Amino acid sequence: MDNLPFDDTTDFTNADRGFVTALDPAVITAADGRVIWDNDGYAFLDAECPDTAHPSLWRQAQLCARQGLYEVTEGIYQVRGLDIANMTLVEGERGVVVIDPLISAETAAAALALYRGHRGDRPVTALIYTHSHADHFGGARGVLPPGTEAGIPVLAPAGFLEHAVSENVYAGNAMTRRAMYMYGDSLPKAPDGQIGAGLGMTTSTGTVTLIPPSADITHTGQEEVLDGVRIIFQLTPGTEAPAEMNFLFPDHRALCLAENATHTMHNIVTLRGAVVRDARIWSRYLDEAVELFGDATDVAFASHHWPTWGRENVRDFLLTQRDLYAYLHDQTLRLLNAGLTGPEIAETIELPPALEKCWHVRGYYGSLSHNVKAVYQRYLGWFDGNPAHLWEHPPVESAVRYVDCMGGADAVIAKARDYAGAGDLRFAATLLNHVVFADASNATARAELAGVYRRLGHGAENGPWRNFYLMGAKELEEGAGTIALETTSPEMAMALTVEQLIDSLAVRVDGPRAWDKELVIDLVITDGPPGPGPGAPPSRHRLTLRNGALTHRTAGPGADSWGPAGLTLTLTKPQLLSVLAGGGLAGIEQSGDASLLGELVSVLAEPDTSFPIVTP
Repeated sequence: MDNLPFDDTTDFTNADRGFVTALDPAVITAADGRVIWDNDGYAFLDAECPDTAHPSLWRQAQLCARQGLYEVTEGIYQVRGLDIANMTLVEGERGVVVIDPLISAETAAAALALYRGHRGDRPVTALIYTHSHADHFGGARGVLPPGTEAGIPVLAPAGFLEHAVSENVYAGNAMTRRAMYMYGDSLPKAPDGQIGAGLGMTTSTGTVTLIPPSADITHTGQEEVLDGVRIIFQLTPGTEAPAEMNFLFPDHRALCLAENATHTMHNIVTLRGAVVRDARIWSRYLDEAVELFGDATDVAFASHHWPTWGRENVRDFLLTQRDLYAYLHDQTLRLLNAGLTGPEIAETIELPPALEKCWHVRGYYGSLSHNVKAVYQRYLGWFDGNPAHLWEHPPVESAVRYVDCMGGADAVIAKARDYAGAGDLRFAATLLNHVVFADASNATARAELAGVYRRLGHGAENGPWRNFYLMGAKELEEGAGTIALETTSPEMAMALTVEQLIDSLAVRVDGPRAWDKELVIDLVITDGPPGPGPGAPPSRHRLTLRNGALTHRTAGPGADSWGPAGLTLTLTKPQLLSVLAGGGLAGIEQSGDASLLGELVSVLAEPDTSFPIVTP
């Protein structure tokens, strides 16, 4: 903390540069009147940092809370602070190209209206998704309402659609649940509550939509012209997202960095959960961006935070971000090859002084601690090699035994108070967590643990860490809350392939309930996937439930040898979605035993959208 240059106000100057106007009030509602975004709730950040917040995170929150319309350079504007992400607007010959339309249709519509109020009622002439995370495509219908997208190019990196929707197929429920803790949207916005998430303030909770891309960016160096605007693309798969891209506007000398380089250390694995990212390739793509675009760039902007102006400043920004991810990767590998485990590496590793005091690589969103553990996980997995950790009891069973060995709950709580009083909040949390998991009804332990979590949260420089701690305290005191962010929608469902829809059923099969069932159902889908051009021919998909596992195959050359199915349904994809939603078989061509569908449905479990996280 003492080494941080708080007297350097460059970020504040850049965050305010190009300001045109703000949304007043900065409160956005859904059609039903529900507030889905409230940036005015962060007005308290104008004050000095209180003792309930880390001064460095408070500074970051002050920067992220700025909202309104900003001019990046002539012809390029951003709307910031109306969602966790930025929406960028590039003026063309006839209208405006929109980049990354936020999470919710409501916030995207408000952002577009704010722009139009000062730049004229320009039509949206193209849409670009920088990558496959929902905060960069979910508001698409806010800028292109239904029926207006015909003939409008929608560009995305190759693989975008598969990755955008697949996140919601497999672990979507758990990830969404954990995202509520990561972003802390249900916490009160207050000096002792939610003060942001490091990458932005929080997530909007409106209507998530998706317009499928009409064209893919397939290779680095690909050039496109949208509404008279020239763009040169760089694919960066496997960095911050599985499908992502940077791109240069050569006539503007402006570089869009997607979410590959922002004013924070990013996540190698996000705390909400995700596939571990590759810090090595991330670093190399940043270096490639410098090689490709460095001499042609006067301003770099991203889909979060504020731009960086000046060719040398942009170059230094990118090279420093490059060095950060390379250092995280290489030093973790050096230490794991010396025999250290993930937690040991996290306690050992230090950033070089030049990086440590650099604001834009501070751990506001990702952290040094959990990022090096992610690198370890990518290479060596969950097991640290110690056989004592190979077959441990699960949390409740371990907790009961620990509490018993330590003399009972009262003795453990007393020891936890001692550790907390001595400043060792980490171990106090460990002890109290054992008591809560041994006996969730122990009100004293819950209250003590909530207090420790609050102290840990108030001292955290990392936004998601703070939110997790404070949400943990909230759960201990109030019980598990409900999900406020719905990441599925009819358009998202229609974007799923038939194979992904079947996968979404397979991960819901309650195995033990299905052990003794065996059935075969064929689906003949008569319409192809959405998108331009003629539809695909009918496709045949075989579902087999056997030994508690639902497997499937798509008809190919060997399909003639499959033999008959117990039930065959011939239907369109919208009809399939209706069937999966419980709409029945009315109007659907069928042959065989229709009761087999009911048997399959009977073993599907409904995900628990409000499962507890810090209590058993």
